[in-house]
Amino acid sequence: MATVRPAPGPRVGRGRRRAGRDHRAPILNRELSWLDFNFRVLHEARDTRNPLLERVKFLAIFASNLDEFFQVRVSGLRRQVRAGVTAAASDGMNPAQQLDAIRERVRGLVAEHAEIWASMREQLAAAGVAILDYDQVPEHHEDLRRRFHDEIFPVLTPLAVDPGHPFPYISTLSLSIAVGLRDPETGEIRFARVKIPPSLPRLLAVERDKFVLLDQVIEANLDELFRGMEILETHLFRVTRDADITVEEDEADDLLLAIEEEVRRRRFGEAVRLEVERSMPEATRQILIHGIGIREGDAYEVAGMLDLAALAQLADLDRPGLKAPPHIPAVPARLQPQDEDEPTDIFAQIRAGDILVHHPYESFTASVERFLIQAASDPDVLTIKQTLYRTSGDSPIVQALIDAAGGGKQVVVLVEIKARFDEANNIIWARKLEQAGAHVVYGVIGLKTHSKVLLVVRREGSRLRRYVHIGTGNYNSKTARLYVDLGLLTCREELGADVTDLFNTLTGLSRQRVFRRLLVAPITLRARFLELVEREVSYARAGHPARIVLKVNSLVDTQAVEALYEAARAGVDVDLIVRSACCLVPGIPGVSERVRVRSIIGEFLEHSRIWMFANGGRPEWFIGSADLMERNLDRRVEVVTPVEDHGLQARLAHIIDVMLADDRRSWQLQPDGRWLRTEVLEARAGTVDTFAVLKDDATVVQAPVEPSRPQAVTGSMDPRA
Repeated sequence: MATVRPAPGPRVGRGRRRAGRDHRAPILNRELSWLDFNFRVLHEARDTRNPLLERVKFLAIFASNLDEFFQVRVSGLRRQVRAGVTAAASDGMNPAQQLDAIRERVRGLVAEHAEIWASMREQLAAAGVAILDYDQVPEHHEDLRRRFHDEIFPVLTPLAVDPGHPFPYISTLSLSIAVGLRDPETGEIRFARVKIPPSLPRLLAVERDKFVLLDQVIEANLDELFRGMEILETHLFRVTRDADITVEEDEADDLLLAIEEEVRRRRFGEAVRLEVERSMPEATRQILIHGIGIREGDAYEVAGMLDLAALAQLADLDRPGLKAPPHIPAVPARLQPQDEDEPTDIFAQIRAGDILVHHPYESFTASVERFLIQAASDPDVLTIKQTLYRTSGDSPIVQALIDAAGGGKQVVVLVEIKARFDEANNIIWARKLEQAGAHVVYGVIGLKTHSKVLLVVRREGSRLRRYVHIGTGNYNSKTARLYVDLGLLTCREELGADVTDLFNTLTGLSRQRVFRRLLVAPITLRARFLELVEREVSYARAGHPARIVLKVNSLVDTQAVEALYEAARAGVDVDLIVRSACCLVPGIPGVSERVRVRSIIGEFLEHSRIWMFANGGRPEWFIGSADLMERNLDRRVEVVTPVEDHGLQARLAHIIDVMLADDRRSWQLQPDGRWLRTEVLEARAGTVDTFAVLKDDATVVQAPVEPSRPQAVTGSMDPRA
């Protein structure tokens, strides 16, 4: 049986006192709320209803998420502490207090992560997928020694630490072996570091679906690196460094070169975390702490295998019985070819009416990519303009833009080279596009361009028509198979004119301040969102039904949170579907008792953003790239578009209804700041038959059941939320 524990809940502070109010709205700490999200990811690894290799995948995702959290969020808090910031945030915690709370929470999560992996490793072995200790495979030692000499030894560089060799620089996220040595001639105890080559796979196959760890193979052959020395001990460790990039954009002569230089410097950022094997002796641990220059509290002991992000290698194994059935995206009904030899004319279909595409249930390749590829080859297309935030390494999107430019079309691409962790890739694509003759813009000074917008201008008879795609996700064919996103294909005149004005702002010197239909950050989006909330307040105060539904990745902007509290006080019903961090607390009497907050962690990453405002019985629906975060509303270029076709609005409503009805993958935020699974709450209420047997208020014991698949969102889709 598996034990399901609710997240302990982030600290609840009190927001700013509002004029004329006798109470202050509670605010959850953003960082601790995000750690609760990663706890929900970890639960999917624990849940025995999920196929075994899917659970392994969630273990790897949890580890990768935590790496980025330290590289960006923890490093930012540490910079605030160094700068002497002592002011409390809206949740009541100052940076130092937040760091203390993060350390406490992370230690518990790391321990649970290791515990789940230890159990899962045994289950994998029983299923024929084994990560074996080196000592367990003596029959393979000779072959592994040969592989060590041929494939590993040439790329290893042992680095000694002594008066003549200062403590070596340890690059971020690199796995290393701390080696204790004795010189048999002098009896002197020495210390050295050996880096595990990141260019080699962490798991080395010795038989089909049986592996040993690369680090153990290196440890077993250290005599080849330290000849004549006695090896006393070996222990793994790993360093995480500040990875945030800071560029004074208005002072940079060449933004491209400035970003490239910052990417190179990133690996030299300040250390923010040290992970060590629990078995490491205290003396060795202190050598690392002092050598790396990290505080005692930022060292984390890990039981078992370090860097479980490497388990992603297992998730790719060809073991269908240990995975969810493969998902094959459907071709949207309106884009299915009538004749196998004649591809669909996407332009004609868009002219016939707006098209909403829902990835990965509907094919990104057969919709968005097909739209761009057709535009690139169509002789009547004059201009293609697109924003690129993140794209895949073998991107058909980029190739289509290159083909269009080579064919004489005007191609304008805004490549956001400040997209965190994708800077280097985006610089490569930007240069390739420039070489092909495209006009490339490297973002906007002071802002990140996070919008997902594609504009095609086509000559049709005596007129020019503008075709537009506006999406919630990146133009990335790989993530489009893994992330839940939405896109609108349209040729509505006002939307086309708005997108044209947007590109003039992005690529030229236009200071556009008004848009016809689009909500654009940082120009109109925040103000319009608050107006839409206030409109629902007006309906509620007039005695009319009022409702707001928001599906976002994060809800952490204090002004947005306070506006939603105000709406709830006025009588507006508010349903929030928030994948990760949420700073709003539902269910507080007199403050948020009309607010319900849930989160869904499923096989695919819930990435789409959907807004609905009831508008007195004439609902308005929106989709777009923006989350309700200060950075999205004030420091990024974001686009949110209305969805005006009634049929498409009905599809969005159905998606929301299915998510609000989910009782398999969903969690609900409680007034005390804890997240509980919906199935647990329903079991307590006695409203459903459930596999969950209540043990006490904090724990649910699960009886194992067969893996299940949720119902489809529409007849043509297979959403597994």
